[in-house]
Amino acid sequence: MKKRIIGLDYGSKTVGVAVSDPLGFTAQGLETITRKDENKLRKTYARIEALIREYEAEQIVLGYPKNMNDTEGERVEKTLAFKEALERRTGLEVILWDERMSTVASERVLMEGNVRREDRKTYIDKMAAAFILQGYLDYQSFSENQAESEDSEDI
Repeated sequence: MKKRIIGLDYGSKTVGVAVSDPLGFTAQGLETITRKDENKLRKTYARIEALIREYEAEQIVLGYPKNMNDTEGERVEKTLAFKEALERRTGLEVILWDERMSTVASERVLMEGNVRREDRKTYIDKMAAAFILQGYLDYQSFSENQAESEDSEDI
């Protein structure tokens, strides 16, 4: 059985959280952690650590805020500091994963699901975390399948 992975969409006032299923095939949005001050992260870290214990996660995937033109945006520095602090506090590997279009995709799904505009805030961040984590899981699955395919060609 594969290990569970926590996915995070780190923002200035919220952190969307998702978790993989035990087999590592799908990501499910869990919750959105909210804080009043961007620089006060103690409770945010504590909640993430509690979720890691609850789901017995062994890895973290963190959305990496690249711009559409592949440059690094203003949030990169804060995201990297958040990553380093998470690694220090949890002892787990934190993998950066391109988060471009995750919020847009989440917004589209919510609109197509006829979720009222004022209710979308409740779901958007945890859905974005699920999109980020699902992208990583799909990539991992594809990479494993490619490696198996290459191994079978050697026979």
